[in-house]
Amino acid sequence: MLPLPAIVVPAVFLYMTLFYIIAQLKRDYSVVDIAWGFGFVIVGGLSLIFSPEFTLRGAIVVGLVALWGARLGIHILQRNWGKPEDYRYKKMRENWGRNAPVLSFFRIFMVQGVLMLAISYPLILINYFPRPDLTALDVAGAVIFLSGFGFETISDYQLSQFIKYRKSEENRIMTDGLWRYSRHPNYFGEALLWWGIFFFALPVRFGWLAVFSPMVIDYLLLNVSGVPMLEERYKDVEEYQEYSAKTNKFFPWFPKNRN
Repeated sequence: MLPLPAIVVPAVFLYMTLFYIIAQLKRDYSVVDIAWGFGFVIVGGLSLIFSPEFTLRGAIVVGLVALWGARLGIHILQRNWGKPEDYRYKKMRENWGRNAPVLSFFRIFMVQGVLMLAISYPLILINYFPRPDLTALDVAGAVIFLSGFGFETISDYQLSQFIKYRKSEENRIMTDGLWRYSRHPNYFGEALLWWGIFFFALPVRFGWLAVFSPMVIDYLLLNVSGVPMLEERYKDVEEYQEYSAKTNKFFPWFPKNRN
């Protein structure tokens, strides 16, 4: 049997290439956001199917990640359906000009494929070096994961309801619910749940190396594609500046009293 990396890596490459072709046909690079969540479902499924030994830990972890990935993929699909290309990708297309088809393949789709593999490392590790017994670390991992998943799911729902029913020119910023305690509670939830997956990996061979996964997602969310882009987008909105003056950027906490 081929080792897991020899199966998962080509599968991710083909998967992201398929979405690249769809993006070219639609002239919409933001379809890559839809591919993100569902890609983890594929990686998790393959790692479990081709594991040398089926274990309860492997099944639980793949099930949790599949739940998160499918929920996120469906959420983004519903959010983007019938909408124009996301402003971030539209700007890239315009900046790259005639080179956009080639550059987008490597700098958007293949980069996200590599990041998907890096973040999925705990899944591959857990199923590549299966260990049958569950430990207290697995319980801790489940609690941390479900806390993060709940944070992300609830905050995404609250934001979607705000955009659908309450957002207007006079009320542009979501400031209640979980958004009262963090300007980016959905990103905080996503970061937290991957720390939960790391705890699941700790009991297996070389499990400590899985710390690479949550560290990568934390770096991306805090410094690259998550928080910075949204902060930059609203930096000149007075309502957002008032909101940011009293609300933590990432870690949830009680609002500051500015009176």
